[in-house]
Amino acid sequence: MENVKLLAPSILSADFSKLGEEIKTIENAGADIIHLDVMDGRYVPNITFGMPVIEKLRPLTDKPFDAHLMIVEPEKYIDDFAKAGVNMISFHMDATIHSHRLVERIKFHGIKAGIAVNPATPINTLEEIIHYIDYVLIMSVNPGFGGQKFIPQTLHKVRKLKNLMEETGRTDVLIEMDGGINKDNINEISKEGVNIFVAGSAVFKGNPAENVKILKERMKVFI
Repeated sequence: MENVKLLAPSILSADFSKLGEEIKTIENAGADIIHLDVMDGRYVPNITFGMPVIEKLRPLTDKPFDAHLMIVEPEKYIDDFAKAGVNMISFHMDATIHSHRLVERIKFHGIKAGIAVNPATPINTLEEIIHYIDYVLIMSVNPGFGGQKFIPQTLHKVRKLKNLMEETGRTDVLIEMDGGINKDNINEISKEGVNIFVAGSAVFKGNPAENVKILKERMKVFI
């Protein structure tokens, strides 16, 4: 699956006073996915937005909505996120008790299910759940805030994840990375085998349309 390369701008860094315009701009520039950072002020020390905002944004674009749930007890809200129109949901296993049951509930709605892994969380925690998920979101910063610096050591986790995928026969699992990705490091990250690149500040700081085009060009891997 290494040939799959998708850019997922995070609207956390967008201008919230004109979210609709921002989304249309990045869509026209070639963004593949719209990344939604949902924070509750409990799992992470920040609060962002929830279903009401997502519901309003859903009619504005046909691009997939990728919701990263940085919330405790995410199982309570899956049905609501499904109703709001998201296409992908990732959650943190330490935020819930029954991860497999939660994955099943996400898939019940026809939504792709992913597990998010924090910088200090070992990849081997995925050994059992990897059989049931569609993607893994490797956090390359500690979750909670945009604009943080990329943690280089997280690239080793990509390699470990790829080994686990080979061992379990789940080479179809997509690898997503989020945190500190920019035009200067996206090519190196891409070469490690990442499929989905989440970028916030690198997209919305400056000229979003031009930034999307630059990032998409630089995430290509030429052999």
